[in-house]
Amino acid sequence: MATSQPMERTGFSAGDDYSALKVEQRGIELIPASERHMTPAGLFWLWAGGIWNVEYLVYGALVISFGLSFGQAVLAILLGNIAYVFLGLASLPGPEAGTTAFMVSRAPFGINGNRVVSAFNWLTQVGFEIEGIVLIVLVTLAMFARGGVGATTGLKVLVILAAVAIQFVVPFFGHAMITKTLRYLSFVFILVFAVMAVLVVPHVNLSHFHQQAPWAIWTTAVVLIIAAGGLGWTENASDYSRYLPRATAKAKTFWAATLGAAIPSILLELLGALAFIVSPKATAVTGVPSSFASWFFWPFLILVLPQLFAINSMDLYSSGVTLQALGVPVKRWGAVVIDTVVAGAVTALVIFKGNFYTDLSGFLDYIVVWLGPWFGILAVDYLLRRGRYDADSLASSRGGLYWRNGGINWKALIAQALGMVAAMMWIDAAFYVPSFVGPISKATGGADFSWAVGIAVGGLAYLVMSVGSIGREMVAGTQPAS
Repeated sequence: MATSQPMERTGFSAGDDYSALKVEQRGIELIPASERHMTPAGLFWLWAGGIWNVEYLVYGALVISFGLSFGQAVLAILLGNIAYVFLGLASLPGPEAGTTAFMVSRAPFGINGNRVVSAFNWLTQVGFEIEGIVLIVLVTLAMFARGGVGATTGLKVLVILAAVAIQFVVPFFGHAMITKTLRYLSFVFILVFAVMAVLVVPHVNLSHFHQQAPWAIWTTAVVLIIAAGGLGWTENASDYSRYLPRATAKAKTFWAATLGAAIPSILLELLGALAFIVSPKATAVTGVPSSFASWFFWPFLILVLPQLFAINSMDLYSSGVTLQALGVPVKRWGAVVIDTVVAGAVTALVIFKGNFYTDLSGFLDYIVVWLGPWFGILAVDYLLRRGRYDADSLASSRGGLYWRNGGINWKALIAQALGMVAAMMWIDAAFYVPSFVGPISKATGGADFSWAVGIAVGGLAYLVMSVGSIGREMVAGTQPAS
């Protein structure tokens, strides 16, 4: 019998059951060893293709628009992107367990308790999808405006419908289509980045840029970088790494995800900060070309569209499998249909309501409230059980090792609640809706360390309550995933 050989140029091993042109039938089901054809190179280029994206250029411009000096912005970007180690760590359970992030999350939370955090994640993923589709619509409308066509209500509706229909295609096909598409697009995006850098850097004049922000504002900028980057992607991590063979070295999995995402994120955000110095309009995707030569308007916006569709495909895929983890009885591709419709409907509300970039900053600030504690709990649980999962129990709808008290592990839910309360104590969301500044944030001049305190309190609380019980679970029969 012929055996599959690695195809390092594409990042996959050969296999007809992992075809980009076939609709993926696997959702939250366990991925058998015979179907795990991904390689670390494939994982690296998946994340690189997703992050080589104009969204991250805008994030860099938004950071410096808070009033930071260029030096402060550089420091915020470099330190904030260290959080991609969280993405690397969150990718490790995928090859071990062979299932998605919010099926692995059943181990600490229990099958039914996990529905709580799955609901948070579904809302978060749909929020990112809406962000992406709104940007696609705004870019398309800007192109019409450049051609002299006004943004009438009818045109907006048509553009929204077209964007939603096109966005549906790649996530519908699934993991292989997303991975291969992002890999090939990444090379185009790298070339575009190089052109943008050549056009922007010569026009930067730091000697005329004298703004300086208080350190509290700087911490808020760091939160944006972390939420949009390393921490904000942890809930997607195992959704993609689960197709790696279980024997894949943990170090290769970690570095493939971490560096694949961190390198383009840092470069694009630094370029975004420089673009803002050339033109403050760079805080909006449609305003970014004002930082470049006028002839670059059309090439830039035309290439932006596949970028935005590409990164949005990752969120739409993850929201679909999260909907399954919530217990909605639907196939993976059916979940994609549901989430596409929901995201499209809310996109229409956002387009006609306005205030998109303010809403975006507030969204990124608030999601760390639940995401930090969840990641802290997941990481502690992984370490306590030494990365070993009972795969059949993860996939079971009732019973198994993680059923516990009616399918709920109250220790994890209590730790999650404590972490979220702690995060709210040190959050500064004064300029968003709803507006809120935590008491610790007030006492520290408006500093925002919600992400860090959420991870620390949630993880530590779970450690204290679970250090003994996890050991007993493993003795009771936890086996490595097959």
